[in-house]
Amino acid sequence: MPGASTAEAGVPPLLGAEGHTVLMAQAGPVVDWFSDNSGAFISGAIRIVLILVIAVILRAVAGRLIEHGVKRLAASHQRLGSGKLGSRVLAKADGAGNERQQQRAEAISSVLRSIASIVIIGVAIVMALGELGVNLGPILMSAGVLGLAIGFGAQSLVQDFLSGVFMLIEDQYGVGDVVDVGEAVGTVEEVGLRVTKIRDLNGGLWYVRNGEILRVCNMSQDWARAVVEIPLDSRVDVAQATEVVERSLETFAELPEQAARLLESPAAAGVVGIANGAVVFRVMAKTKPGEQWELDRELRGHLKRDFDRAGIRMAHPMPSSPADTA
Repeated sequence: MPGASTAEAGVPPLLGAEGHTVLMAQAGPVVDWFSDNSGAFISGAIRIVLILVIAVILRAVAGRLIEHGVKRLAASHQRLGSGKLGSRVLAKADGAGNERQQQRAEAISSVLRSIASIVIIGVAIVMALGELGVNLGPILMSAGVLGLAIGFGAQSLVQDFLSGVFMLIEDQYGVGDVVDVGEAVGTVEEVGLRVTKIRDLNGGLWYVRNGEILRVCNMSQDWARAVVEIPLDSRVDVAQATEVVERSLETFAELPEQAARLLESPAAAGVVGIANGAVVFRVMAKTKPGEQWELDRELRGHLKRDFDRAGIRMAHPMPSSPADTA
């Protein structure tokens, strides 16, 4: 009805002066708290933002420094030194070596960047929690206990990881290298922080934990040597055989396809053994890494042809008893 009051229509009446006073009295403590702590709240928020901004900047700067430093380390070739051998190796280095150095630099920088990011972000989070008034004692204690538990429970994993990091930093081997790490001998196909994959001569793929690798023989690093030992008949003239070998090595070093492999002229080491009717003659040639096996085959065949032309006979097993000649 038009004459009905607002109370009868179901609409609550407006608060009067007394109700307004009651609400203000109830909100007073909250307003007072904000007014008293607004300065500290704003300054704390500003400090947290500054901490996060500084952490982001430090992370970016650390990433750049790590990447730049690792690239310089990977390209330094400090093992080669400044001698003539190092100059020849660097002069004859191909794209495969540069690619290996690039892969090594990327792997090392990735690991170091991850470690730096974890440390910087972790410190930033702890500092931000401290600004919020969180008690850091129990958190740090729990983190320490958790770290000890992980350390004791995953000792082998930590050992594998650290060994993988040091292998990459020290450049003990890389993808494509032929290595001997004990039972596994073959070509490295993948180098990880925990496991190294090695393909042996028979095609088998070995998974070797980095923490179990106690020693490494890398046959594809810096330079290599082809060692050829040829058993000659014991009745040959050693002086004549030496002369034939030296002439053969001179002609072998002048071949264009062999000169590209050699770092130094092949040298005749002379007689290194006399046994079972044979005179063992040794020849050595310094070559680029990974080329020693093919150079060994080529040099062996070249020497055999020159021995045949000179009439120098190869050794053959002597009979052990008269019955063997029947």
